[in-house]
Amino acid sequence: MSQAGVPGAGPKHVAIIMDGNNRWAKREGLVGAAGHRAGVEIVREILRACESRGIEVLTLFAFSSENWGRPQVEVRALLTLLTTYLRREVTKLKEDGIRLRFIGRRDRFSAGIQRLMERSEAATATCTKATLVLAVDYGGRWDIANAAKTLAERVQRGEIAPSDIDEHALHQQTALSDLPPPDLCIRTGGDARVSNFLLWQFAYAEFYFVSALWPDFNVTELDAAIEDFAGRERRFGLRPDIKE
Repeated sequence: MSQAGVPGAGPKHVAIIMDGNNRWAKREGLVGAAGHRAGVEIVREILRACESRGIEVLTLFAFSSENWGRPQVEVRALLTLLTTYLRREVTKLKEDGIRLRFIGRRDRFSAGIQRLMERSEAATATCTKATLVLAVDYGGRWDIANAAKTLAERVQRGEIAPSDIDEHALHQQTALSDLPPPDLCIRTGGDARVSNFLLWQFAYAEFYFVSALWPDFNVTELDAAIEDFAGRERRFGLRPDIKE
């Protein structure tokens, strides 16, 4: 077994499903947008904590493919928050050596948001200290279907044969193919499901579900998740008595 499977090792790639913003706002007697704004503040805190704990990649489920079906006032608030976050935070990310990446569809966003995403990625492209991935208009099923479509198009063009398609070939066309797979997925808000997030990449991820709503999530909660992860033996389908 590789060293990554030994109990005590911390995660290098953490993915978070940030759930509970609307419930937090309702609990506080505020409109839903206030919950999303509070959630953005937590992103800054958790990103700093991940940096200091040796986590090299943080992937956040910021806007799912299904979120387009929410009330338009909420969708507009989410998109405004995304725009505001990028305009305010990219310079700081670059100063801290953090590369920003987006995964998901882009064609359903406005031209202005698409340009802002492209500029944000370009501005941090040479940063190597850590990577922040924002999943926007992302769905795990879309990711797998898009990878299959890309391979089918390559077969149609005669670039590869159908027999060349295997797990590795499909993986190379998925959204996070250039990054290590997530070690740990944290979901806040009390629900124990993945909600169509990183379905391909979660094959051997560890899961940690916490009742805290996302705006209430803090470094103490993060450390509890990391400690729980460190106590697990990751076998990757092998038996613990079989060594690589």
